[in-house]
Amino acid sequence: MAGDSFIAVALLLTDLLFFVAAAETPEVPMPPWYVALPLDIAMVAPLVFRRKATLWSAYLLLLIGIPHSALELGAASAFAMMISIYSVLVYVGRKQGLLYLLATVVVSGLQLWIDTPEDVWILAIIALFSTALCWTLGEFAGARRAYHEEVEARLHLLETERDQATRIAVGEERGRIARELHDVVAHAVSVMVVQADGASYAVDGNPEMAKRALQTISETGRGALAELRRLLDVLRSDGDDEPRVPQPDATALTDLADRIRQAGVPVTLAIGPEALAGLPAGVSLGVYRIVQESLTNTLKHAGQGAQAEVVVRREADVIDVKVTDDGAGRAKQLVPVATKAAAHTAPPRKLTVPGGNGLIGMRERANVFGGTLEVGPAPGGGWQVHARLPVRLAT
Repeated sequence: MAGDSFIAVALLLTDLLFFVAAAETPEVPMPPWYVALPLDIAMVAPLVFRRKATLWSAYLLLLIGIPHSALELGAASAFAMMISIYSVLVYVGRKQGLLYLLATVVVSGLQLWIDTPEDVWILAIIALFSTALCWTLGEFAGARRAYHEEVEARLHLLETERDQATRIAVGEERGRIARELHDVVAHAVSVMVVQADGASYAVDGNPEMAKRALQTISETGRGALAELRRLLDVLRSDGDDEPRVPQPDATALTDLADRIRQAGVPVTLAIGPEALAGLPAGVSLGVYRIVQESLTNTLKHAGQGAQAEVVVRREADVIDVKVTDDGAGRAKQLVPVATKAAAHTAPPRKLTVPGGNGLIGMRERANVFGGTLEVGPAPGGGWQVHARLPVRLAT
């Protein structure tokens, strides 16, 4: 408002100087000062608010300009009309600008028709060129203003999209880290718990077996601790020059099956010929993690005496992974077994919830590669995990 106030004061001073000069000339009739001064102030006052209340200011100036022009108090009314045309066009829009221009032409035409001066055509031409100049400046300023608003809107949109992309990336990375931590910790802890239970039962009757179980616990714990340290080092480090331990892949399924056997669950591993040849690193890691989580669940829930089978086959550009066990798991704890026959008819395991972190992690791994995952009771009893992952070979 400081600039608009300066314009208003400048026009007011111009009119006051004109009034003082005309008052000293007897040939020029002028109204009394107590009429001219308030009218001059009222003529320029709405200019101060032309940006905040553009339409109100413009039409108020148009109305006050009628007596101001009729009394010939100065040029403030003419300049105020030109400024108002520019302001309405820039700050309101072209439609309102055209309406205000039409109103200004009608009012000015009526004033010239009622009080026709000798130089009417000269005044009309000056008014026409002045109006055209103000309209052109308004179009230019309006286009520039619209351009800046569009740029600001796009920048705001880009910032919003960047923030959303950052949040999505952070969420995906947190999910990936959670999957890796779960796969490492859950498998190792499950093996350690089973071995610890076995050692507690065998410590009196079979100390040698208890010693082997404790050794397995120690080895499993050290391996899990090493993987956790590796993951934490990756998270803490910003550089790429430090050595990295490679992630396990499908070729490590034999070692995984051996560890599960040592934990007390017989595992049959069947890998088709050329099934693991040329697997992308991500798919190979996904196969390993799905089998690892499935065998860990067998170890935790299948019950004593359960057996597991892992079958990995290659079908064209799809790798098929199936992990089954013959245990009832949680179902054995829910159904009282009165006889040996009832034990064989115990219902298979059923998940009452969509799945824990392990099942969610397996589904996410399958979805990442556009594959499918089916988890549920096996047709002949027990539990089954069936995953199919597309293999996109490099050409």
